Amino acid sequence: MADEKKAKKAAFKYVPGGKFCPKCGARMAAHADRYACGRCNYTEWKGKGQ
Repeated sequence: MADEKKAKKAAFKYVPGGKFCPKCGARMAAHADRYACGRCNYTEWKGKGQ
């Protein structure tokens, strides 16, 4: 159990300059085509120019 938690933490990478959710203020996850908030489910789609 403890080894699984360590592996999950090691897989996480901090991305500087990330976006924050305009609705709840949480850090948003950066996907290839969108930014998504895990707390309130707010989603911003990335455009072709980004």
